[in-house]
Amino acid sequence: MLFCNQGLPMSEPQEAKESLSESLQQVITLLEKHKLVEGLVHKQYMPKHDLVESMVHKQNIIELQKKLDTLHSADVAHILEALPLEDRLNLWELVKADRDGEILLEVSDSVRQSLIADMDSQELLAAAEQLDADELADLAPDLPKDVLQDLMDSLDTQNRERLQSTLSYPEEAVGAHMDFDIVTIREDITLEVALRYMRRLGSLPELTDKLFVVDREDILRGVLPLKRMVVSDLDASVSDVMVADAVVFHPEDIADEAAQAFERYDLVTAPVVDANNKLVGRITVDAVMDYIRDESESDMLSMAGLREEEDFFASIWKSVQNRWAWLAINLVTAMVASRVIGLFEGSIEKIVALAALMPIVAGIGGNSGNQTTTMIVRGLALGQISSHNMKSLVKKELGVALLNGILWGGVLGIIAYLLYGNYQLGLVMMAAMTFNLLLAAVMGVMIPLVMTKFGRDPAVGSSVLITAMTDSGGFFIFLGLATIFLI
Repeated sequence: MLFCNQGLPMSEPQEAKESLSESLQQVITLLEKHKLVEGLVHKQYMPKHDLVESMVHKQNIIELQKKLDTLHSADVAHILEALPLEDRLNLWELVKADRDGEILLEVSDSVRQSLIADMDSQELLAAAEQLDADELADLAPDLPKDVLQDLMDSLDTQNRERLQSTLSYPEEAVGAHMDFDIVTIREDITLEVALRYMRRLGSLPELTDKLFVVDREDILRGVLPLKRMVVSDLDASVSDVMVADAVVFHPEDIADEAAQAFERYDLVTAPVVDANNKLVGRITVDAVMDYIRDESESDMLSMAGLREEEDFFASIWKSVQNRWAWLAINLVTAMVASRVIGLFEGSIEKIVALAALMPIVAGIGGNSGNQTTTMIVRGLALGQISSHNMKSLVKKELGVALLNGILWGGVLGIIAYLLYGNYQLGLVMMAAMTFNLLLAAVMGVMIPLVMTKFGRDPAVGSSVLITAMTDSGGFFIFLGLATIFLI
């Protein structure tokens, strides 16, 4: 997601990107200058040393403060994420208290934890009180229990119920991402009355593209798109202009499916209703985009075997904790692959060329398997893969693997023949490549499907598992064929 400095036009994304980079560099330069000047002043002996040091410190702080005040909260969040921990905390101290909450929402989860750890209870409570109920729901899981309880106690009844409602839903549900900033109207009034009502409000919630039409019991009757409202006769009633069959969601709906609906129907906002069709909130495209981004980042990390998003400047120990699990699994699979090679030590001793060629077979198989796995994980996420099309899917992937195996296996076979002058070695190379790509296709389809069947995230560690299978399988196939036909 691209953010730009206040005053920069959104129609110029390249300029916004460059300005954000420039702002980051300016802040880094100011921080370095601050350290250098204060270090020099601290070392020098002069009359009224403490007073001079205090004045220099205040001057540098004011310069940094002015720079931060010109930046959007999202830009400040980006800069904080790009700074080492010490500089990050120093800069965090300069952020105005009335922006703490906004910035905490914008930074990544891992960086947010480091900032919250540096704040006392009163600071956290003041930052949280700036936010709406739906925004608090994003921040609440990272707050200490005592702060969260104090925050609950400080909210009015309506906002407390809204926050509790949002927190009651899992992250994968629509209810965890809805907000309550909505404008409702009755269906029996005219458009002129509706317009007068909107003018009295003074402002509309962000991303308002429609009004929600409800009865006196807050039962949803339809939606009134603003574009219909402004082009219709003002004497017409809301019921004549509204859309009665609008796309609606329930709090228990799966957020992935909601995201697909937003894309399919080009939605900006949509109502969220309970089992009795009573309007309880809305979901907006920015919340959907945030969810999609978070899910994409999570899947990318999971496929690499990372347990969670990692702060670039986290401590060594924390980074080790994040990465060790799948590295341990990878170590086990590597040992299995090494034992497969050990079974054919005699063959390798007789034909040394096997040692040089076998990594190629394993490497190409791993890459092909990861391509297949990525396609399957994406298909599962989009709901395009189910039992009825599984047979066709496997056939298709096997066909792709067979053609690639013959093509690239043939190329490698020719290269092996040119290098070692042994046509049999070339044929073994082609056959091994083809068989390993077929194995990669089968495993690339089956691993995410099996993980899904057992209720596991198909993206978690799938890359590690497919590489393990194609490495061990590739070594076994290639060395086995070589032992049979060449020794």
